[in-house]
Amino acid sequence: MSTDQLKIQAATAALEYIKKFDYKIDLGVGTGSTVNELIALLPSVRHHIDAVVSSSEESTKRLEALEFNVKELNQTGDLTLYIDGADECDGHNRLIKGGGGALTREKIIAASSRQFICIVDQTKMVDVLGKFPLPVEVIPMARSYVARQMVKLGGQPIYRDGFVTDNDNQIIDVHNLKILDPVKLESKINQIPGVITNGLFALRKADLTLVAQKSGEIIKQ
Repeated sequence: MSTDQLKIQAATAALEYIKKFDYKIDLGVGTGSTVNELIALLPSVRHHIDAVVSSSEESTKRLEALEFNVKELNQTGDLTLYIDGADECDGHNRLIKGGGGALTREKIIAASSRQFICIVDQTKMVDVLGKFPLPVEVIPMARSYVARQMVKLGGQPIYRDGFVTDNDNQIIDVHNLKILDPVKLESKINQIPGVITNGLFALRKADLTLVAQKSGEIIKQ
């Protein structure tokens, strides 16, 4: 089974969690290639969805093209359900996100949602987070300062050259971190002046992860 097929499999499994509601929900939708497969499938459950809050301009365009009612989070209040992918996931549903650069909005939506479901394929599962570079969104003037602090934490920071987030900020990707205590590190990085947020989702981890297997099975954790 190809990686694209695994992404479709994970996205399809997530639809069942939208269908279980007997009322129309406000749905949070993330960003990335697996989420793009989800968005393509959402018209089949349109009657379960009142409004959608998106974590990126790219996802918003896709949703609007399918004529969904896309709203700002300020208009909806707390969301019933948030579905998003991840760049890495450990056995405790703690994640690294932000490979697509939408980590800040994703973190806000996750915090505002009563349930957070992560959809991934088996290649994203790890024992210890950190093989995937940790994205850190920074205010532009603080980029070099924050990078120096990342070196002190044992990482190798690399500026994501030419990339600007939907919030008009920049991203540093921190390589070679072995993240043994994701909660502690998430808090520590977020306290550095100039950091908007980082791609660790440990303080608000996923409530449920659906992992697509090459065997065709969906593992729930």
